[in-house]
Amino acid sequence: MQRGSRPRGLTSRAGFAAVLFTAAVLPGWTLGDLAETGTGWPVLDWVVTCGWSGLAVAVGAPYGSYRRMDGLAGAVPLYGWYLAGILSWRLALLPYRDWEPRRDELWQARWLTGDLVGHWRADAPAHRTVTAAKRPATSRRTRSATTRRPSAS
Repeated sequence: MQRGSRPRGLTSRAGFAAVLFTAAVLPGWTLGDLAETGTGWPVLDWVVTCGWSGLAVAVGAPYGSYRRMDGLAGAVPLYGWYLAGILSWRLALLPYRDWEPRRDELWQARWLTGDLVGHWRADAPAHRTVTAAKRPATSRRTRSATTRRPSAS
């Protein structure tokens, strides 16, 4: 985002969060209903729906200050939809954050001041661009006195 950008307002954030939640849950419901219709097993509907929810939570978790392993908790019926809702709300505000980062995220997060007080910004670390396909050339090593072969005398 640009330096002069502002966080989303409440209405646009809520709308974007609703779209994210729908994208995280609705395909699982649809696939679960199709699986139940095709096989006649109601349990398969729950397995597919909860598995999709767990996958959605696992994908969005690192961006919302959760661990990727929380995708396992996202597969728990009803609790997974709760986690998907929390993550949708958090992801709708990115790259700004209105929640405190985890302890292992603090190295890349910064507390904003001025008009944006109360928000964090945690951009991905800048990757170094590759300028050469091989290691830089180094000077030739010389032999030191300790690595010389003993003379035969």
